[in-house]
Amino acid sequence: MGVSNMKIAAVQMQPRFAQPEKNRILIRRYCERAAKQDVDLLVYPELCVSGYNFVSKDQVFNLAESIPDGPTTTSLINLADQYQLTVVIGIAEREGLNKVFNSSAIVNPRGFVGKYRKIHLFAREKEWFQAGNNPPKVWSLGKAIIGVLVCFDWAFPEATRILMLEGCEILCLPANLVLPYAQLAMISRSIENRLFTILANRIGTERTLTFTGRSQITDTHGKILARSGKDRTGLIVAEIDPRQARNKMLTPTNNIITDRRVDLYHRLLQP
Repeated sequence: MGVSNMKIAAVQMQPRFAQPEKNRILIRRYCERAAKQDVDLLVYPELCVSGYNFVSKDQVFNLAESIPDGPTTTSLINLADQYQLTVVIGIAEREGLNKVFNSSAIVNPRGFVGKYRKIHLFAREKEWFQAGNNPPKVWSLGKAIIGVLVCFDWAFPEATRILMLEGCEILCLPANLVLPYAQLAMISRSIENRLFTILANRIGTERTLTFTGRSQITDTHGKILARSGKDRTGLIVAEIDPRQARNKMLTPTNNIITDRRVDLYHRLLQP
């Protein structure tokens, strides 16, 4: 593997609803598997500790935990150090006495890196969670600069564009996808922004919802480097050179940053 190359991976799993201890065992096992393949960056699905299809806000609150001092983040900090991994994972995050966010935590061998709170809530998530109020941001991890969105954020191209303009080279998307075309949209996000995407989805059914699987890793031209099936758990891995995401030229005369007509985009900032 080249000096600048890195291995990136997505976990496709089937969390057990409302059984966080059993799910943390699965999470640990995937860390171990990733380490055996020398993975540098590992992405888990959305809400993979708690499960997804809640029946009430009280149930969500009882299954939620704090970040970074909750049991999942604390455990992953130790695993990241043990296996020399950066990990992105979806967690129901509790704050205070009544707030819960659909969040992702980022940890690496040095400890807690940061968190992102989902800003676009899907369907009944609006009953269970507070929407995040901070714009998408990036984190520099040495070999690469990553950004994180969560699931339904995929439907809003502006969020990915913000990350690209902030220097994002790898977009991590923990997800619990149920719509059939979200995977296609992530190919578009890669092409539009010339960045790598890691989509970590789940499988299985929780009450009325069936999840679509097909986790994927996409390169800066929209080529799928690795993909899971729709109904099998596992780990997908791809080796990339993140520096490729720094080249924003589509043709010798077209740059996707400098060719933007921001003077004409004011409507995007209006309700």
